[in-house]
Formats: sequence, C-alpha cells, structure tokens
Amino acid sequence: MDYRQREHIRYRIYEIIEVRAGTDHIARIYDCVYFLTIVVNLAASILHTYEKYRLQYGDILVLIENITVSMFCLDYILRLYTAKYMYPESRGARAVRKYIFSFTGIIDMLSFLPYYLPIFFPSGAVAFRMLRVMRVFRLFRINAYYDSFKLITEVLNSKRQQLFSSVFTILILMLASSLCMYSLEHEAQPEVFTNAFSGIWWATSTLLTVGYGDIYPITTLGKIFGICIAFLGVGMVAIPTGIISAGFVDQYSRIKRMSEYGQEADVHFIKIHLTARDPWVNKSIAQLHLPERVIVAVVQRRHRILVPRGNLVLREDDIMVLAAESFQDKAHIRLKEIILQKNNPWTGQKIRDLDISRQSIIVLVKRKERVMIPNGNLILREGDMVILYSETKISNTTEIEI
Repeated sequence: MDYRQREHIRYRIYEIIEVRAGTDHIARIYDCVYFLTIVVNLAASILHTYEKYRLQYGDILVLIENITVSMFCLDYILRLYTAKYMYPESRGARAVRKYIFSFTGIIDMLSFLPYYLPIFFPSGAVAFRMLRVMRVFRLFRINAYYDSFKLITEVLNSKRQQLFSSVFTILILMLASSLCMYSLEHEAQPEVFTNAFSGIWWATSTLLTVGYGDIYPITTLGKIFGICIAFLGVGMVAIPTGIISAGFVDQYSRIKRMSEYGQEADVHFIKIHLTARDPWVNKSIAQLHLPERVIVAVVQRRHRILVPRGNLVLREDDIMVLAAESFQDKAHIRLKEIILQKNNPWTGQKIRDLDISRQSIIVLVKRKERVMIPNGNLILREGDMVILYSETKISNTTEIEI
C-alpha cells in the first residue's frame, strides 16, 4: 500500500468519525452508534449504583461497560490518527498535540483512561473510579448534531468576560457578607458563627436565594442585614441571567442581519485552503490578478486573522475567504444535477464513452466530499453527483439556477 492509498484511507476514516451533515450513510451510522454507545454506557453506570440491579445483572453491566469503554478507546485512537485533517492548519505531531490538549480531547481521554489505570496502579483504584464520571461530558458532542446547542456554546464563549466579572462580584459580596454577619452574630451565636469563614454557607444560600434556614441571624441588626443581603441577592443572580439573555438576543440578531444582508446584497463567500501545490502560494495578493468583482475578504494564518493587503504574501496552509457580488442578469444559466444510482447507465462508464448529446457538457463531478473537474478518463461511480449543462431533457435530474 503506497502513501496515497494510506492517506486516502486516513481521510476516509476522518470523514466517518467526524459529525457532518450529508448523504454519507456510513458516517451517519457511525454517529448513531457512537451516540447510542454514550447513552448505554451512562445507563449501565447508573444502574450499577443500585444494589438490586448490581446483584442480579452485575456481570452484564460490567460486560456492557467493557464494550462501550473499548469503543471510546478506539474512537480516541482514530481521532489521534486523523488529527492532521481535524486541524489542517497544523502538521504532524502538532495537530495530534492540539487535539490531545483540547477540551474534547481531554474529555475523550478521561472517558476511558480511568477505567484501565487501576490495572497498572491498583492503589489508586478509588481515585480513578471517581474520574470515570468525566465520561458524562461526552454528551457535549451532541453540540455537533444540533445548532441550538452550538448557539448556547457560542453565547457562553462570547460573554465569558462579563460572566466572569459577575461571578467574581458575587464571590466578593459573599466574602464581605460573611465577615459582616460574623461581626454581628458571633457573640449571640458563638457555636454557629465560630470564625470569619463560618458565614460563607449562610451568605451563599442567602445571596443565591436558596435560604435553607439551617443558619440564620437572631439579633436585630443581623436580621436587618440579612434582609438587605436577601434583596441584594435577587439582583446579583439576575446579572448573569441578563448577560446570557442579552447574548442570545445578540446572536439571533446577528444571524438575522446576516440572512437579510445576504438576501439584499447577494454577496457570496467561498473559503479556500491553500496547499503546497497551489500556484497562489508565495505570491502577494496584488499578483493574483483576481476579477474586478472578486476580493479577498480575510486570510487566516494558523490562529491569526490577517487583514488582506496588496503586499500580503500568501503561504502554504493559509485559509482565504473570497467574496464576490453575484452577477445580475435576466438570462439565467440553468444547470442539471443528477445523482447516479446503481442502475444508471452512466455508472461505471468513462465520461468520454457516455452517450450524451453534443449540446450537453459535464461541468463538475462531486464524489462524497471531493469536487472533481471532469476529464475524459474519469470513471463515474454510484453515488456521484454530476452537474451538467444540457439543452435536452434528462430524467431524474434537478434544475439548478445560477
């Protein structure tokens, strides 16, 4: 097996294990099995805590845990193997290291590693067993399936500075309330408010409007101070809530503006990842000689966003975003799209051998995630999406208006 075949297999594995929308049935099956494995593993872990089920089905639950944890381990190894495609801006060991120390990489590792560590370190079995609870965080991968969960993550990430400031303010207020209540209640309740930090629990339950009632002031000044802290706590809890609510409004407004702008201005964007074989590498933007209505909107180089200027020299692994205004005309170009089925006469044929009219031109062929420029020797396969221009009527095709 040569290098190209190995890389093709590696990229195919990456396509399967990564969550993506599309018609790749194997990838969809893997996603469903992976999600089901997480749910079954968590269900087995929960049932194992019940003595009744542990005595009756203990062996089955252990077997389920062995199988599911092994699948977690296999998934982690596959993600290490395909890290270069997961992080195309990094290469080799750097991409692997980036995945290992990422949030998802740490969660993936902790979901199976504590299960096997007691084999090598028996004395730490109790501590390793506690770390197994980390596998519940694998449910965060649901973010990749649903845009609503992704929106929550984006809101929390965009408002992290404000949320940190509000939480820090609450902690300072809790400490100050504890010190004040200690000064007011220590003489009346020395067995309850024994030191400066003994009122932390009272301050926490009062400021967060829980109010368990196990610790409470009995002096007049203490009660008045407690009322003030209770009112203040309502406002303190409302601050993070307001920040998150404002974040949701901002995100939805941004999405709405983008959709409205896209409809009115009709500007199209395309992202291009430059490789060593691209002729644009080591050329400045001024040397690209792009068409008049096409501009370079942004250039991403590793983790940096660069403002594209004429003297900016493009490098390998740069990610370019091109913007172009759509051409307004009355005579639209209509293309035809056909997805080849097994019984289609084109399946297994070279393009040069196809029985099509001279007025029909195959524009491009999309095979899974690859878009290929057609040539006469290209053999069409089952599942290929063929885009062609044709004046004649072709069955099982969909019209595409450009």
